[in-house]
Amino acid sequence: MLHSRHRRCRSPLASSSELHGGNRLAAARRLGCRPEQLLDASASLVPFGPPARLRRRLARLLAEGSALRDYPDRGYLDLRRSIANHHDLDVAAVLPGNGAAELFTWAARDAAAAGTSLLPTPGFADYRRALACWQGAWQPLPLPLDWTSAGPGPLPGLSSDGPSLPAGPEDPLALSLPADPQVLWITNPHNPTGQLWSREALEPLLQRFALVIVDEAFLPLVPGGEAQSLVPLLADHPQLVVIRSLTKLLSIAGLRLGYALGDPARLARWSSWRDPWPVNGLAAAAGDALLSDRRWLRRVQDWVAAEAPWLQARLAAIPGLDPRPTAVNYLLLRGRRNGQVLELEPLRLALEQRHRILLRDCRSFEGLDGTWLRLALQDRAGNRRLLAALGREWPGVRAGG
Repeated sequence: MLHSRHRRCRSPLASSSELHGGNRLAAARRLGCRPEQLLDASASLVPFGPPARLRRRLARLLAEGSALRDYPDRGYLDLRRSIANHHDLDVAAVLPGNGAAELFTWAARDAAAAGTSLLPTPGFADYRRALACWQGAWQPLPLPLDWTSAGPGPLPGLSSDGPSLPAGPEDPLALSLPADPQVLWITNPHNPTGQLWSREALEPLLQRFALVIVDEAFLPLVPGGEAQSLVPLLADHPQLVVIRSLTKLLSIAGLRLGYALGDPARLARWSSWRDPWPVNGLAAAAGDALLSDRRWLRRVQDWVAAEAPWLQARLAAIPGLDPRPTAVNYLLLRGRRNGQVLELEPLRLALEQRHRILLRDCRSFEGLDGTWLRLALQDRAGNRRLLAALGREWPGVRAGG
């Protein structure tokens, strides 16, 4: 089945608030409380950020005033150098953006021109939003909704009459792909499932598509995750683009900073399409602090390594809740008891209204319904608060289709 959207930079769903977690201010207004009273497990941000080093850097920049007074450097040379050094790339292979979302829009323009996009589903709805801007056609690649390992592993596909990729030692499914799509979008680790795909399994896909767009927004949070990054493959594959966001790692959703890595000619074309100064002066000037804090990176990865299995084990002990294995700081949860799936939307609303806890409504993910919820890891106190609320509300949820 092929899908396309009219040329408009809007989501095909009803409203932007339905597409994304992290609407804490809107939720507080709706619930009549202060934002700080809410435990926001709907957005997958590090709960103990932003880093103190970054806050100090921003305070100095505000005191000096130049980052507010002056126009940013239109070439963002200092920021690009910092990112390039971080990844051992040429400066021309780096394009900063106003978060990853802005860069998806330009990736989608290339994708729409190249042909049909293949989108693993369930998947992040913003890719569809970006493709809709350019009337880009897309085709779903449904993923299995039961998995036993968080990875790293292969990206499973559907059998078809199209060209098949040989099965590797870790790929029991003998991945087959449709012949028609020319573009592949990958989220690694995958959103919303939390599965980590291996570089070994993904590399053969680069030979099958005219353009491969890899969203590695959450990869830096994964312990050992950089070993699966496709960034080292960029030099030999001009059809590959890797997009990263610093929002998740550093809890700076309000600052808006991401970047694309890829073929310099492609990135120069993207730069020519967009408005001037897409990255604000504070974000651009804080680039060094954002990228070079190794102590912060270790702290975040240690937190994921400790909290993810701790929370998953306790959720699995609650009858009727089925948390799926995850490699990152969010996990997908399904209601299931005695072979019957359970509607979780009443549970989500009860946690919001009676406990001031926000979970991610999964109905905006293609292929998921109200029997699924996604929740973001919190610190230990936050995770205990979530578990306590679940224990009080879960028995009232009724079985559904």
